[in-house]
Amino acid sequence: MKPLTETKPRIAIQREDFSIAAEVEALLRGRHDLGAVVTFTGLCRDEGGRLEALELEHYPGMAEAEIARVAAEASARWSLAGVTVIHRYGEIRPGENIVLVVTAAEHRRAAFEAAEFLMDFLKTRAPFWKRERLSGGAFGEWVAAKEEDDTAAARWCKG
Repeated sequence: MKPLTETKPRIAIQREDFSIAAEVEALLRGRHDLGAVVTFTGLCRDEGGRLEALELEHYPGMAEAEIARVAAEASARWSLAGVTVIHRYGEIRPGENIVLVVTAAEHRRAAFEAAEFLMDFLKTRAPFWKRERLSGGAFGEWVAAKEEDDTAAARWCKG
């Protein structure tokens, strides 16, 4: 399979919301060699009504570098033609977007697998911290990493 023309991954860490449609349109602009675009959007849940918001913090510079590194790995592994990763920080309320991953490839399997790979590693390696703000305004605990996230990421490691 001949490699597709690859574009530099778009990585953004931002406070403001994003437009899924605008990001897909930007990734596809002028491209007619693609057969698949996969999007994943992570949303803030209300956790059964007990959560007022999530407070997300990140390590500036390091977060972008780690996401760019993982996006480059995904691009090479699946011969992607394009990748966009946007992760928000600050106060995020239930129903609001937290993260967007867009992958573009010649074939659907590559686009799906790459998007899943990116999300698995965003959950385990990107330097973000989440703290719950409970209904009524009190802060809860920092959200701990989950074993199932580590297990999901481990399946991509070649051994």
